[in-house]
Amino acid sequence: MNRHARTLTRRGFLGGAALAGAAWTTPGLFAQALAETAGMTEGPYYPDRMPLDTDNDLLILNDATTPAVGEVTRLTGSIRTLAGEPLSNAFVEIWQVDNRGSYIHTNGASDDGRDANFQGYGRFLTGSTGEYYFRTIKPRSYDLGGAFRAPHIHFAVSRGGNRVITTQAHVRGHEQNSGDRLLSQLGRQADVDIDTVLVDFVPIPDSPIGELSARFDIVIGRTLEEVDGDPLGGLARPQGGGFGGRGGFRRGR
Repeated sequence: MNRHARTLTRRGFLGGAALAGAAWTTPGLFAQALAETAGMTEGPYYPDRMPLDTDNDLLILNDATTPAVGEVTRLTGSIRTLAGEPLSNAFVEIWQVDNRGSYIHTNGASDDGRDANFQGYGRFLTGSTGEYYFRTIKPRSYDLGGAFRAPHIHFAVSRGGNRVITTQAHVRGHEQNSGDRLLSQLGRQADVDIDTVLVDFVPIPDSPIGELSARFDIVIGRTLEEVDGDPLGGLARPQGGGFGGRGGFRRGR
């Protein structure tokens, strides 16, 4: 992929995602109550060392010309309260395994090694609409340390230096979901809506490279007043530990 093609791809992605956010301003959209997104564990593979590039395009590292291997996915969504209020100035973090089933965490390598071109982690600062945008790959299943997991992408949202929610997005209808212990446990909880962590990955019509689109809207069970803090937002980990690494984030509009 040359630099010109890469620029066009990113511009098209961000433009399309912005249009998707317009649906949240439709009158009467919140006539029915929103379902709070189920929280899920951070897991043991949150990066212990950040990649040098931490933007919202996980397919390209810095100025490299070789993209990561996998089904290219335009991952979008919004961060909202139960009342439908957008959460602005919130850091949205994602991390996932590459096409070989490896995290970028020091202890997260599979027997197949790593895709050196996959960023593995990205972050985005939401704007006034609460929308976020990432370009990544469709997740795959893996077996690390004897623990099988169905395909999923980890999410963490922080604001004002406080972690607001930690959850995971899973592929809706995937044949391996029933074999995922954590997902099965979640489905047995009477007070949890498992549908809130299931996401459709659908082909983008006329995409020359067979891209997919996926939308994962996160609804937090707190008011804006309860999460309000530093207007610049921040990153926070509930399990402690610092945040390191260089790289930027793309700010939403």
